[in-house]
Amino acid sequence: MAEVTDRRRAIADRNVQAILDATEELIRARAPVTIAGVATAAGVSRVTVYAHFATAEALLEAVVSRAVGHTASVLAAARPGEGPPVEALERLVTVGWRELGQHAAMAEAAASMLSADAMTRSHSAAHHAVAELIERGQRDGSFRADVPDAWLVTCCFALLHACADEVRAGRIEPGSAESVLIVTIRDLFTRKPVS
Repeated sequence: MAEVTDRRRAIADRNVQAILDATEELIRARAPVTIAGVATAAGVSRVTVYAHFATAEALLEAVVSRAVGHTASVLAAARPGEGPPVEALERLVTVGWRELGQHAAMAEAAASMLSADAMTRSHSAAHHAVAELIERGQRDGSFRADVPDAWLVTCCFALLHACADEVRAGRIEPGSAESVLIVTIRDLFTRKPVS
């Protein structure tokens, strides 16, 4: 009995990975993400897709969560717990910007198709790394403490996505976007309240 259960679980896991991979491919191709389209691209039935993801939004949220999980690993590799908080912030912004560039189509799809709650859930892994850095910087006085740390996390990610929008619109040169982001986010985090 355990062998049958293990085999079913392995098949289900393979199907989920195929579904997520197919969804990611459709997003990269800027094709519509529908349950039928994903099923065809993944080589599974629509019933199989629905068995794992009740809606296209749930499917997209899962794909975004997977990509953000990878981004969280990249952010962790930038060593946010090491060195002065301002330098660590600059490292995080740099790698975050580069990761966003690699997932530009997904970021666009998520922004247009996911609810605010789904965006928050799917980005929680990456938010955690930034939140820990902010708390460290607030404790040692490097970062402002006159606004909530959660607000600074939200601003950081909002600015990353806004910068990508500005680059796509041609209002910021791609070559200067990273430095614009670093200056903006660093100044936002380090500005001291006016007495």
